[in-house]
Amino acid sequence: MKSRLPKIPKDRETLEKRTKSVLVEMVLQQQAVLEELIAEVERLKGIIDKDSQTSSKPPSSDLIRRSEKVKEKAESEPSKRKPGGQPGHKGKTRKGFGRIDRYERIEPQSCPECGGTHFQASAATLTRSVVAQLVERPIEIVEYQQVRRICGQCGVRVSGELPEGIIPGQDLSAKLQGLLTWLGHYGHLSYAKQQEWLWEFAQIHVGTGTLEATSRRVAEATLQPVEALREWIRQQPSVHADESPWLVNGVKEWLWTLSGKGYSFFHAGDTRSRAELEELLGQSFAGVLISDDFSVYNGYPVSAQQKCLAHLRRHFQQVVRLKRPQQKQLGEAFVSLIDEAFGEHRHWRETGDAARYATWAASFKEKVTQAIDTWWSRAGSAARLLLKSLTNKAHQWWYFLDHPQVPPDNNRAERSLRLAVTKRKVAGGSRSWNGFRRSATLLTVIQTCRAQGRSAVEFFERALALGVRGRSHELSLIPGSD
Repeated sequence: MKSRLPKIPKDRETLEKRTKSVLVEMVLQQQAVLEELIAEVERLKGIIDKDSQTSSKPPSSDLIRRSEKVKEKAESEPSKRKPGGQPGHKGKTRKGFGRIDRYERIEPQSCPECGGTHFQASAATLTRSVVAQLVERPIEIVEYQQVRRICGQCGVRVSGELPEGIIPGQDLSAKLQGLLTWLGHYGHLSYAKQQEWLWEFAQIHVGTGTLEATSRRVAEATLQPVEALREWIRQQPSVHADESPWLVNGVKEWLWTLSGKGYSFFHAGDTRSRAELEELLGQSFAGVLISDDFSVYNGYPVSAQQKCLAHLRRHFQQVVRLKRPQQKQLGEAFVSLIDEAFGEHRHWRETGDAARYATWAASFKEKVTQAIDTWWSRAGSAARLLLKSLTNKAHQWWYFLDHPQVPPDNNRAERSLRLAVTKRKVAGGSRSWNGFRRSATLLTVIQTCRAQGRSAVEFFERALALGVRGRSHELSLIPGSD
């Protein structure tokens, strides 16, 4: 901010010679600068005070603000839920694992009372314990010996075929390669930790070159179904979009995501510009684009947009913290309205009561209009920007009121990005553009398989096995295709 300070004499004698009108003008100029400075101080305080409740910053960033002293809980304050299963919760593990791989019958060896070793053959009872356990060697080393024989009919030499998951020239099976890729991009294990894992569970040494080649090989094998998913997304009625920074050899690039029911697509982008959005969705998108209020999304040709109300709520939470008069009350009023909107939309999702929702939506629009009119004249600079956005982009903030099938937030895209953000924090990004693109491809497969309840490890295994046989077209990430 550059404030133009008024030219005012600094000595008393010169000031006393000025006329009353000139002095009044000086005071007014100083007042204008003072108000400008106060507004700037409030803006900077707002930036400093931002946390996960008032911005898009992750909860982990709040750690530095936490007190080192134990907070005394008031008697009226309800106790927080303890970790683990809650009272009345129907457990899953105790229902069994759905299969038994091996039975082991354990006979008594000696009587603890008398030391006897002979037991009656009749009157035996069983106590059953179903336990999931690691086998002695979870990874086995197999030597496949392909026998070549001469055909008795035509004389051609024929070799025995390797199993589908065993690829000639590769030291690791397709399934083990899929597991290592999953550990690297979902479990965030570095190549060094993957080496340790292989030694811990199989007592085998595998070089980092082999592990890097494995990651590259799996990513290449999944390119065809990943690209098909992107083309399919462009035809969908709605899509969630978001982006997050990603370091490539120390330079900030951008990881983009498109998400929806049953899929997540990641794109390695050089910029945070409109060009990346157009590369993802085309020059225009015929559906509803759900996103935050970042400028790139504004003006992009779509049939409609829904801005994320969760972001808007955080902005008003920030207004609540401002010290200027009436800003706290203004922020609380609009936070209450947004909470009401979230509550009613949740009720519609749970009940499907369209009549009630339509009645509420009509009255809610009037409440929003009245609230803007009520607070407009009392809004500070930060709140005024939000109210102006609510006025000028009402059709984008409140699109879900007339189309409840469209969610009022961008949580689906943000949840999809969390895995990528965690990987970026653990790994520090990528060393090269090829590594960045590879991560985007593998994250697409992992998050899409998770969304569809499929095994990403199995998908990677099949991609490798089918790829070497020229049958990659048999794999698909499109929801409902497999």
